[in-house]
Amino acid sequence: MSDRNARNRAPQRRPDPVRRVAYQVIRQVTAESGYANLALNKALREARLGGRDAAFCTELVHGTLRWQGTYDVFLARSVSRPLADLDPELLDMLRLGTHQLLNMRVDSYAAVSEMVTLTRNELGQKRTGLVNAVLRKISQRSLDQWIATTAPHPDEDHEGYLAIARAHPRWVIEAFGRALAEPDELEELLIADNEPPRVTLAVRPGLADVDELVLAGATRARWSPYGAVLGGGGDPGRIEPVATGRAGVQDEGSQLVAIALAAAKVDGEDDNWLDLCAGPGGKSALLAALVGDGRLTAVEPLKHRADLVRQNLRAIPGDHKVLVGDGTKPTWPEGSFDRVLADVPCSGLGALRRRPEARWRRTPQDVEELRPLQESLLDSAITSVRPGGVVAYVTCSPHPDETRAVVAAVLGRRGDAVLEDARSLFPGVPDLGEGPDVQLWPHRHGTDAMYLALVRRS
Repeated sequence: MSDRNARNRAPQRRPDPVRRVAYQVIRQVTAESGYANLALNKALREARLGGRDAAFCTELVHGTLRWQGTYDVFLARSVSRPLADLDPELLDMLRLGTHQLLNMRVDSYAAVSEMVTLTRNELGQKRTGLVNAVLRKISQRSLDQWIATTAPHPDEDHEGYLAIARAHPRWVIEAFGRALAEPDELEELLIADNEPPRVTLAVRPGLADVDELVLAGATRARWSPYGAVLGGGGDPGRIEPVATGRAGVQDEGSQLVAIALAAAKVDGEDDNWLDLCAGPGGKSALLAALVGDGRLTAVEPLKHRADLVRQNLRAIPGDHKVLVGDGTKPTWPEGSFDRVLADVPCSGLGALRRRPEARWRRTPQDVEELRPLQESLLDSAITSVRPGGVVAYVTCSPHPDETRAVVAAVLGRRGDAVLEDARSLFPGVPDLGEGPDVQLWPHRHGTDAMYLALVRRS
């Protein structure tokens, strides 16, 4: 038997299982409009990946999706035909390889070799030549060198430079620039948006104490008295207070806006609160624990998300209700509630750290289309609160068209509501701006970019 025939009959090398899981998750996100966090968590469980393998897989998935638009610019210079002509599964394979070469500490030879093997297994032998050639081209320059040769000069087109150098769509960068009081902060914000978020937990007041989370390995949060940060990428579900519903995973910014609503001054009765857009229920759980002997009514239009709210409320005592319904069409009398949270559906641009695919999936049209719903929900929230009661209008987006513009439009049509200064409701939190509303930022506060406007019905 010749050496050539022996080589041809030798067993082919198996792909790295971690990279294979990462690629399949990326395909699910891009091809099926899946959510990276949900798809990845499910895949890690099914593949029984933990520790370093889980961390490596997470960075492969989140990093590739986060830098996707920038990598496409580099790949367009390295492929002989338009990227639009490439099969989507092949383009995702090239993006995954590019991330390892430019943004991870992976040896270039190993990265190319592993991606060729994965390509052979997932897409067939015919695709391996192109993947090998393109990734070798990518490996010839560093990330900084690729940026220098593809991005416009920052002095000539600053937003265009940032779009490539900091991996954000230009329209998002322009919106962030409008929302920031100090334009010099823009690049700092984009850099913070590209940092993997830490897992933040919130105890349910009266049911658990932050000390329990600290004993489980977490550290106290910077601002929230109920928050703690889980280090090392551990599984929060293994912590007893989380497993039993006495605590939950919740960004510190989300905790702060719920705490602010609960702390606002209200004259008279204060035992009937409403969460108008409740799913999945993190803020509902915190409010239900803070209402004490009162009652929280949580409204959510989608049944499966309403079930998540019930799950979040399972450990909290009290006569709390979860309703499946449309918050824009109240089934309760006007002025029924003392406090109302309107955490409205939005573009989610404030949570790009934890939803890396969202920056490339969202469009300016999405913001425009959400605007009528946001105004309708705020209008309904004001109608639902009694005179003297308060409404917290909240978005997980700093886009001005989803924040101040919505509040101004609704209050401009009504003569029975006023905007109040909310900054005092965030004690100890610096750099809250000129008010009266509050905008939290990843680069300033280490939170999602949560927005809150406090409205009192007069």
